[in-house]
Amino acid sequence: MDDYIRHQKAWRILYAAAHRYIVQKFNLTHEDLHVDGPVLLVPNHASAWDPLLVAMSLPEKQVYYVASEHLFRIGPVSRLIDYLVAPIPRRKASSGADTVKACLRHLRAGHSICLFAEGEQSWNGRNIPIFPATGKLAKSSGATLVTYRLEGAYLSLPRWGHGVRRGRVHGHPVGIYPPGQLKRMTPKEIDDLIQRDITEDAWERQRLSPVSYRGRHPAEGLERALYLCPQCHQIGTLHTAGSHIFCSCGLDLEYTDTGFFQPEEPFATIADWDDWQCGRLHSREFAFPRNGGPLFSDGGVSLYRVEYGHRETLLGSGVIAMYEDRILCADRCFPLSVITNMADVLASRLLLTTDDGYYEIRSRNSVSFRKYLEIWREH
Repeated sequence: MDDYIRHQKAWRILYAAAHRYIVQKFNLTHEDLHVDGPVLLVPNHASAWDPLLVAMSLPEKQVYYVASEHLFRIGPVSRLIDYLVAPIPRRKASSGADTVKACLRHLRAGHSICLFAEGEQSWNGRNIPIFPATGKLAKSSGATLVTYRLEGAYLSLPRWGHGVRRGRVHGHPVGIYPPGQLKRMTPKEIDDLIQRDITEDAWERQRLSPVSYRGRHPAEGLERALYLCPQCHQIGTLHTAGSHIFCSCGLDLEYTDTGFFQPEEPFATIADWDDWQCGRLHSREFAFPRNGGPLFSDGGVSLYRVEYGHRETLLGSGVIAMYEDRILCADRCFPLSVITNMADVLASRLLLTTDDGYYEIRSRNSVSFRKYLEIWREH
């Protein structure tokens, strides 16, 4: 059987099997997409379940998803996923040139692609800037560009959290732009159009029309997103339990069903806290040793080297430490000057590319790798 025909049949079967479950699990409402011919579908990215949430609007159109390369390193499950839906691998913390070429081959063959152009899920409920090459891909593909927005997905399944919080999620196409229209636009104009269409601020929406998102232990895992205490200015002292985030210095805030903190001082939302901590991190306005020691560190991590063919080798385990000019991990030194790219995936993995390879750092604990990424971005 031709691979494309198999993928179309698998799509129809999987859609029929999953639709009712997804709709009920997330209290999802959706608007279906009806567009003939190949489509480049670009949604916002707010949760790990976004590919399935978006798929509920596509009962008749099978798409190939661009997926993070780590999805291809989970043994038999990876082989089954590849056989049924054949996602296009994207090596995060790399140039992505091979991924763009694969997307163009599919689109020019008449297939449809779903690309989360932000590259990763939101940590704080607000959008991440899209890859600047997205507009160029859309313009040269010859396909119809469809922008798509998920509303409520971040609070339903935040990247840092555990489990689904039942509230309300809505998914719908925003704009449909035929190839002829894209040809008359510059790649930058297309990028701006996509960014405008997929912009979603969870907090603005909640202030306009509050929805409760109820789940068990709703605050747990929040220290993966928030790493700097606003009261004592220490890194690594925040912990969560139940619906509370607290610090050894006495800070204690409740994370409510609507996603706002109670009390609302010093910050009402995760995004407000995140803006503050990023600023403090870059200005070095936090507590750390001033004697040349690390800015911060975390234990319980493992370092892997990832080879082509989705093979991985464990290099060591131990502590990761951030210095002004280098990262030490499991007795290996990575000077910031040789790290050409870096990204975090899921809730507790850090990927980095150097002149000599592609590496993944994993944590067994609720570690925020975001702070390492922020310091590297300064260089």
